[in-house]
Amino acid sequence: MKPALRENHPAAPAGWQAFRQGEALAVAISQQLDPWWQQIFGYYLLKVGNLSSQLDTQAARLRHQVTLGDVASLAQIVADADALPIAAASVDAVLLSHCLEFQVDPHHVIREAHRVLIGDGYLLLTGFNPYSVSGLCRHIPWLKQDFPWQGHFFSASRIKDWLHLIGFEVLSEERFFCSALLAAEHKQGRWQRFSERYLRYFASSYLLVARKRELPLTPIRPKWQVQSRFSATQGISAREGVQRKPIDPGST
Repeated sequence: MKPALRENHPAAPAGWQAFRQGEALAVAISQQLDPWWQQIFGYYLLKVGNLSSQLDTQAARLRHQVTLGDVASLAQIVADADALPIAAASVDAVLLSHCLEFQVDPHHVIREAHRVLIGDGYLLLTGFNPYSVSGLCRHIPWLKQDFPWQGHFFSASRIKDWLHLIGFEVLSEERFFCSALLAAEHKQGRWQRFSERYLRYFASSYLLVARKRELPLTPIRPKWQVQSRFSATQGISAREGVQRKPIDPGST
């Protein structure tokens, strides 16, 4: 497995406005998340990152929603995504929306999400698809200084490998938002509708839903064997210890 570490800390976007068509992408992500919010229950939803904090999650049935990021005006907790100041096994669901692309150690970010989740807790993760038109645009020199191409795009299959390695069970993978992210506005034309229906594998964004699984510890029971009180070796030793009395000729 290739390491995902980066030498320099990439700049993280302060909001969806930093992307071209960012607001339209945020709406599309919220629409993908809405069906899952009807299936997740609990007390705490942790939204990690500036982008996650700004998503509309009013449909979620979790009682408390906590936002975490590096902009004090947007987040309730100011902290790094790879060092969550949250107690272990205390959160019912974690939302990581386009967060890994702008982290030095994205694998550790997932490990932190796993640590704070309760058993059977949910991780909802979105990312940019490197095998899309917008993913290919990151090789254009004059776009490397713009968002989202400043970040590192990870394929959905690679993220799923990380999730399985840590102990997650991937429940769903969805791809959506077929756009090159080059135009200032996102327009739903005939080509977009065709792509959403037949070319979804090459969509710009994907959603992974995973669940933290904890295998119960099964004690190893000793194999009891019923042994008889009398064994062959004991019988032999007993016979050897018996002294036979000599026969007296006069007694006959």
